[in-house]
Amino acid sequence: MPRRVLTGRVTSDKMDKTVTVLVDRRVMHPLYKKFIRRSKNYAAHDDANLCKVGDVVRIEECKPISKRKTWLVIERNGEAVGAAAPAQG
Repeated sequence: MPRRVLTGRVTSDKMDKTVTVLVDRRVMHPLYKKFIRRSKNYAAHDDANLCKVGDVVRIEECKPISKRKTWLVIERNGEAVGAAAPAQG
């Protein structure tokens, strides 16, 4: 089964090697058929502490790193991050 990948905005980078990512999604109301915005915060692993508040990041599901952290930052502002980045040179 493929790992889930979500896109969101960094809301906090105060923790070491961890960022809080706010992910917005649109859901249709079952009765009124109107689209509603739903959001959720995810704790994601940022090994190099690169991400800052306001960055748009892509996070990928991974095995649990800690109690709340089961997501890994794979892309920051359109550029690959960490181990996912191809070697240059």
